[in-house]
Amino acid sequence: MKLQPDRTEGVNAVAAFSGTECLIQGKLHRGSLIAPWRGDVQAWACRSVAELRSEDMEALAALAPELVILGTGTKLKFPPSALLQPLMRRRIGFETMDSAAACRTFNVLVGEARSVVLALMVDAD
Repeated sequence: MKLQPDRTEGVNAVAAFSGTECLIQGKLHRGSLIAPWRGDVQAWACRSVAELRSEDMEALAALAPELVILGTGTKLKFPPSALLQPLMRRRIGFETMDSAAACRTFNVLVGEARSVVLALMVDAD
C-alpha cells in the first residue's frame, strides 16, 4: 500500500508498508525498525510487545522526540505501563497502534514538522 506520494527532503516518511517491509526515503527496510523524524532509520531487534524492555524505551527517549508511536504488528497490543517510565520522566508522549496505522500517523505528524519517532514491529504476533 502506497502511503506517501511525495518525498520531503530531510524528513523520514513512510512511502509504502506491506506488513513485513517498509519503504522510507527510497530505502526498503525488512523487519522491525526505529525511524526518527530526521536521521538514520535503524533496524530494531524487538519483534513483539513481549520482547520489549526498559532499555528499548530508554533508547527511544534518547532520541528526544515529542512523541513515540509504537506499531505492534497486525494486532494492537499494549506494553506494560511500567516500561513507559523512561518516556514519562522526559515528558515524551506515547501512542500504541497496529503497524499500518502507526505508519499513517507517523506520516501525518512528520508532515506537520513534528518531532516523532516510529518504533515499528513488523513481525509481531
